[in-house]
Amino acid sequence: MSYDFPANVKSSLFGVELTIPITNHRLNLGTWQGIYLYEFRNHGGSRNIIVSIIN
Repeated sequence: MSYDFPANVKSSLFGVELTIPITNHRLNLGTWQGIYLYEFRNHGGSRNIIVSIIN
């Protein structure tokens, strides 16, 4: 069992990517929806967030 096993399981359950529709130049989220970033590792290093906008 690796040291990051709990983090690996959590990331596979929650997923590692997200697709959000954009309508009229705004994120098309519902009233109670939001976007949250989680770090599942105890001592995670720096991360890069990549945003791709396809028109």
